[in-house]
Amino acid sequence: MKLDEFFVTGDPLILGADVSIVLTMVGIVFVLTYFKKWKWLWDEWITTVDHKKLGVMYILAAVLMLFRGGVDALLMRAQLTVPDSKFLDPTHYNEIFTTHGTIMILFMAMPFLIGLFNVVVPLQIGARDVAYPYLNAVSFWTFFMGAMLFNISFVIGGSPDAGWTAYTPLAENNLSPGPGQNFYLLGLQIAGIGTLLTGINFLVTILKVRAPGMKMMRLPMFSWSVAITCILIIFAFPVLTVALAMMTIDRIFGAHFFTLAAGGMPMLWANLFWIWGHPEVYIVILPAFGIFSEIISTFSRKNLFGYKAMVYSMIIIAFLSFIVWVHHFFTMGSSAAVNSFFSITTMLIAIPTGVKIFNWLFTMYKGKIKITMPMLWSLAFIPNFVIGGVTGVMLAMAAADYQYHNTYFLVSHFHYVLISGTVFGCFAGLYFWYPKVFGYKLNEKIGRWSFWLFVVGFNVCFFPMYFLGFAGMPRRISTYPWDTGWFPLNAVASFGGLLMGVGFIVLLYNIYYSVRYEKNVETGDPWNARTLDWYTEAPVPFYNFAKIPEVKHRDEFWEMKKEGRGKFDVDKEDIEEIHMPSNSGVPFIMSIFFFISGFGLVFEWIWMGIAGLIGILICMIIRSFDKNEGYHVSVEKIKEIEHKLKGKEA
Repeated sequence: MKLDEFFVTGDPLILGADVSIVLTMVGIVFVLTYFKKWKWLWDEWITTVDHKKLGVMYILAAVLMLFRGGVDALLMRAQLTVPDSKFLDPTHYNEIFTTHGTIMILFMAMPFLIGLFNVVVPLQIGARDVAYPYLNAVSFWTFFMGAMLFNISFVIGGSPDAGWTAYTPLAENNLSPGPGQNFYLLGLQIAGIGTLLTGINFLVTILKVRAPGMKMMRLPMFSWSVAITCILIIFAFPVLTVALAMMTIDRIFGAHFFTLAAGGMPMLWANLFWIWGHPEVYIVILPAFGIFSEIISTFSRKNLFGYKAMVYSMIIIAFLSFIVWVHHFFTMGSSAAVNSFFSITTMLIAIPTGVKIFNWLFTMYKGKIKITMPMLWSLAFIPNFVIGGVTGVMLAMAAADYQYHNTYFLVSHFHYVLISGTVFGCFAGLYFWYPKVFGYKLNEKIGRWSFWLFVVGFNVCFFPMYFLGFAGMPRRISTYPWDTGWFPLNAVASFGGLLMGVGFIVLLYNIYYSVRYEKNVETGDPWNARTLDWYTEAPVPFYNFAKIPEVKHRDEFWEMKKEGRGKFDVDKEDIEEIHMPSNSGVPFIMSIFFFISGFGLVFEWIWMGIAGLIGILICMIIRSFDKNEGYHVSVEKIKEIEHKLKGKEA
């Protein structure tokens, strides 16, 4: 392969990206070297198995991916603002379209929520750590290396351009030659390993590592949403893994699972993709529902209305999510009976979702509502999500879907559901639990600027797309002629997208400002919250709880405060030494071998793929014979840490 074929050249946008990547890497290396932070980075972060630090790294990676996916979105809007635009050529537009969808779903929404899983769930259930801390580190690093493998495609080899759904035969070798589609296949497979391991780890954690007395029907709603999400992950992600492996074998080794000319079935890919893809929508929505439940209850100063109904509705949503995928094929010629069945199941899923909406409204009814940044994002979620849900029911009608399906009406629906549900939920959770992790709040005034810019921009961007759909504008096009009349609404939508981008930049500034100027919170419970994650000091010590609490109520921490048991005094409690797992560099090193193997297979360098697999196997063997059983934290050390956190002298 020639050098100019290996590196993507000739496009000024990509050249600018190359320069920014090189400068960023040089800057990072300089800062770490100048301040002598390499050992600190290795000891405290790269080798950590602490669920809270892993959660922070997940969220940092997700914010980085939100920036990348957001830039892709703005580039697409720039191309579509004016008819007959030449800003992006069709191939470049298709590449950006593909990477935007893939990054936002799999490398932004998923890791942001999994980051919140890591930060919150062990604390909510009264655990010292997740069930498998080492596996948790493997999960993060395989996700991260998969994401990085996918992201380097736009400067090395070329990005995939077959759409984020990668439909065959478009994604096969004949129509998508070169390494671009291989980056998609290998990046998603490696990252998917991490997600599947996370699903297993957190389900076991919630089922087996709860504090004494924490019965399932006493679980906080966020932990319930995580448990159900993990079940979805465990059943859905293997389907995607198998489908990706089949297409990889098609492209690299010449098989014909999806090649029509050789007896393959292109629709087999579409079915496998959406058998995973529709549960995936609920994998990124259900945890957001849990976040909103915690926040609305906390800032309404009330118990969550209809707790059991909320739990059962999530279980019903999870079940129905596996039997709705064919609504993506209403325009593909299925029989009336098939379309009718999947139309009914799709409409049915709106019922348990509606139950949750009313539960949140009734929780706020007659509550002492306090408007904070987490609550603002939660309040904005409800009306915007209802708009997305109602238009989803419109799309669920098979006959009507013939008119809506391949238009911008569907694009608007999809974004109203996922942005108002998942992205608003991520931002709400970030503001809510930020003081728990870092010991200070994000600035409320700057946060409101960010909120209004983003929410107003969101509606200005996506609401006009419903009308563009009614006007007949098809999705997946890179340009359109002047005589269509679509220019005014596209211009408005692009302005809204720009406002969202500004809102995101203000959020980043808020993080910077708060690091410098916000005061530390005086308590581990700055919101006067209800669940055990607020029982510890802030920031949370590495062992979480000096003494594991015994749970007697559903909102245990709230009841503890009512009964005068809310404050923990380490000198008066009977505490014992704590066993903790040791850090390990093996998960990071193993993930590098995953990256090497994936990179080799992308370019069909089989020798490199095999070398990487051998490295992975060696790391597994090293782990199998690892005799390190962790370490113990003495009672004296625990007291010293607790006194320091409480501002006392030991």
